[in-house]
Amino acid sequence: MPPLDWNVLDLDYATEADRIAAQLREGLASQLHRRGLIVAISGGIDSSVCAALAVRAVGAQRVLCLILPERDSDPDSAERAQLLVDHLGVNVERFDIAPALEALGCYSARDDAVRRVLPEYTRSWKMKLSIVGARQGTINRFRLIAQDDAGVLHERELRLNDYLTIVAATSFKQRTRKMLEYFHADRLNYAVVGTPNRLEFDQGFFVKNGDGAADIKPIAHLYKSQVYAMARYLGLPERLCNAQPTTDTYSLEQGQDEFYFALPYRSMDLALWAIDHDVPAQDLGRVLGLDAAEVEAVYKDIQGKRRTTRYLHLPPITLIGAP
Repeated sequence: MPPLDWNVLDLDYATEADRIAAQLREGLASQLHRRGLIVAISGGIDSSVCAALAVRAVGAQRVLCLILPERDSDPDSAERAQLLVDHLGVNVERFDIAPALEALGCYSARDDAVRRVLPEYTRSWKMKLSIVGARQGTINRFRLIAQDDAGVLHERELRLNDYLTIVAATSFKQRTRKMLEYFHADRLNYAVVGTPNRLEFDQGFFVKNGDGAADIKPIAHLYKSQVYAMARYLGLPERLCNAQPTTDTYSLEQGQDEFYFALPYRSMDLALWAIDHDVPAQDLGRVLGLDAAEVEAVYKDIQGKRRTTRYLHLPPITLIGAP
């Protein structure tokens, strides 16, 4: 194998965009038997590229985009989403899901779990989660980071049960959005587009029956860095092409690598490619500027996430009845 470098992720984006568009059309016509496509857009790169590819496949008039903010959403996300709508000329529906989440107990369940480790926390504070341990080769540990009304940051270690409760509560957000996507899909006889990229899909960075649910996933084979390059090929506005990947789930700004991945997305893309092509740790480390032990820890984390999130990819187990 030749020396590893970033060129292994290069694509012919013109050919790839045409191929994806053709498969979207074919999937709609011959398998899904639907008239158009629904894309929930967040203002992020993945949903923006999916919407642009949907328009390339079936035309703007057969694509409906949904903007579905909630209480913790960054206002800039909705502004970027509207920029995409204006650029593509697609139909759009907006719906604030915060009242539904309030009624479901999303915010109260999350806040109760936060107060178990930080009793002074109030609803006016901002918060996020972070993960540490993957690059050090240790068991992942979860931390709460909260910012009080004076701007002071408070950090606490999270017990597993409290971490799981916070994540379970915030998963209401993705599942509520998906419910609305399928409402519009049913009323229009459209198919729902899933927006995970290859890194998210492979590593289980999605909510089962939430953002993981879809009828067709056009970019699940593209690395995150390839999605950014595809956005530029498709001519999306610079503000969208420069949008940094965030979870947009918690009220404090949070990068995906801070919450879930061991490395920033571009390095994670290459690490994922390298582990799938049996690249020795020292070779990947040379490109990423890491020592072999750090890369081995990243490889271990990749394999661990594949193992622990495998159930997210599985269909329901259908029990076999008596003959």
